[in-house]
Amino acid sequence: MENLKYPVGRFEFGKTYSKAETQAQIQTISALPSKLFNIVNVLTEAQLETPYRPEGWTVLQTVHHIADSHMNAYIRFKLALTEDNPNIKPYEEALWAELADGKAAPVDWSLQLLKYVHLRWVMLLNSLTEADLERTYFHPESKLVYPLHQVVAMYAWHSEHHYEHIHQLCIRQGWI
Repeated sequence: MENLKYPVGRFEFGKTYSKAETQAQIQTISALPSKLFNIVNVLTEAQLETPYRPEGWTVLQTVHHIADSHMNAYIRFKLALTEDNPNIKPYEEALWAELADGKAAPVDWSLQLLKYVHLRWVMLLNSLTEADLERTYFHPESKLVYPLHQVVAMYAWHSEHHYEHIHQLCIRQGWI
């Protein structure tokens, strides 16, 4: 079950990253919209409604979750770059996935949203200096301060984590 839940392993907090590692992580974030489009665009409605694991989200909910999460991440970056260690607003991702737009909106809406949010986010990420990557935000639920270099790594991981949920489901089901 651990492999189904964490197909690329768990994210490791607290590491520092070289400039080359951060650039590779930005590339991972940049590539996600196209990778997702290529894998889900050929799925049927029934396939989109298939959970990636027992008691997991459907493919559709997963794509909508990624869009919700990455929009929040983009905004958190902008807050951290324009304010001194701002408190970010947590959200109940599991509850968001149960809302009408998380369960029933066409998959293309989130694919298009990701495409354009990622274009802006990656432009922003590519403009960051090493000093910018040391800027932080405070997460009131975890009570942790997150430097942006770690957040880049976390969202590169998040991109691969959920992509692999869908990719591995497609392989197990023989859809690809």
